[in-house]
Amino acid sequence: MKRHAFFASLLALSASVFANNYPVLTNAQPESVGFNIDKLKKLDSWIQDQINAGYPGMNVVVIKDNHIVFQKAWGYAKKYDDSHLMGNPLRATTETMYDLASNTKMYATNFALQKLVYDGKINVNDRVTKYIPGFTDQPTEKIKGKDALRIIDILHHTAGFPADPQYPNKRVAGSLYSQDKQTTLEMIKRTPLDYSPGTKHVYSDVDYMILGFIIESVTAMPLDVYVEKHIYQPLGLKHTVFNPLLKGFKQPQIAATELNGNTRDGVISFPNIRTTTLWGQVHDEKAWYSMGGVSGHAGLFSNTHDIAVLMQTMLNGGHYGNVTLFDQSTVDEFTRSSAADVTFGLGWRVNGNSSMTPTFGVLASPQTYGHTGWTGTLTAIDPVKRMAIVILGNRPHSPVADPKMNPNVFVSGTLPAATYGWIVDQIYGALNE
Repeated sequence: MKRHAFFASLLALSASVFANNYPVLTNAQPESVGFNIDKLKKLDSWIQDQINAGYPGMNVVVIKDNHIVFQKAWGYAKKYDDSHLMGNPLRATTETMYDLASNTKMYATNFALQKLVYDGKINVNDRVTKYIPGFTDQPTEKIKGKDALRIIDILHHTAGFPADPQYPNKRVAGSLYSQDKQTTLEMIKRTPLDYSPGTKHVYSDVDYMILGFIIESVTAMPLDVYVEKHIYQPLGLKHTVFNPLLKGFKQPQIAATELNGNTRDGVISFPNIRTTTLWGQVHDEKAWYSMGGVSGHAGLFSNTHDIAVLMQTMLNGGHYGNVTLFDQSTVDEFTRSSAADVTFGLGWRVNGNSSMTPTFGVLASPQTYGHTGWTGTLTAIDPVKRMAIVILGNRPHSPVADPKMNPNVFVSGTLPAATYGWIVDQIYGALNE
């Protein structure tokens, strides 16, 4: 009996170990998971044509059924010094790190919130005032409602905040001007609401700046320290950081972005504005000038390998190998469509209707979720197909198309490669299913 009990215990232990050993990514040929290699080669050729036409650089990774099945780099990590084409531009590789822009919202802030919710340290129905003292309506504000705002309202982008108050630009921000993190928090508290909370969805960077401050309040540590120590390091990620130049990385490891700082080729100016090619510093103005490079809305750098692991963690329901960050119910909670707008989950954007076609194409499952980033980044995670796609790029690393007409449109942004959904559709179209 004792012998039988020993073997039963051993089997139970083995089963427990196996049950907690979730899939980790391995490399596989695209054909092994149903891709048509000839169609993928056509996509490869098309992207190269876009590079030849002026798109600066791009990395793409596709994972399916727990395998990395496509990973390639095109173009250049750096091809300009200010407005001058380099004689020997620096080619992008599959190791190149990119400024994730608003994908920071997902891979830093959302991952942190999902873990803190799973750990019972945050409830999405908590009021913001619980974590940020003084987050209340000001007597002079016409639209009220800050006192009652919950974390879930912030995540749904229904809190009432404007899209971008441009805190570091004194001419635009006015009395809300700030180029200091603590001052920025005070300016956020004073930022008037643009609409009554809950009446519509307005995608806002301010929302995620607030969420970053909430994470810091709960964890009693800076956002970058928390995510690097409690999320990226346990997953074995070595190239996912804020402020990479302060953490041992060198410029040649990183893709450059805007040619003439944040000036849009000389059109924009404000105190302390950078004027030389941005290389290894976050492009986003609020993240750099107002938050010291670390913010809930922007500032994270990474490469396609590390993002592949983070996407697989989502597909695994919050697990990777023997690491558990959160669980499937947390993933479901954060990626479920809002009742008011099916394209908004909790932070994640969802492929809920045709308005998301420029992001996810027409072939992705309706349950696909992800996010985009201003620098040329896309995440698309399809739990139905057990597939995920990441596009990392440095789209602003090209001249402004017409500074007087629209300083935010770069030459590369006028090319078809700037439409993520088209690339996503070519990948889906290469499946033989």
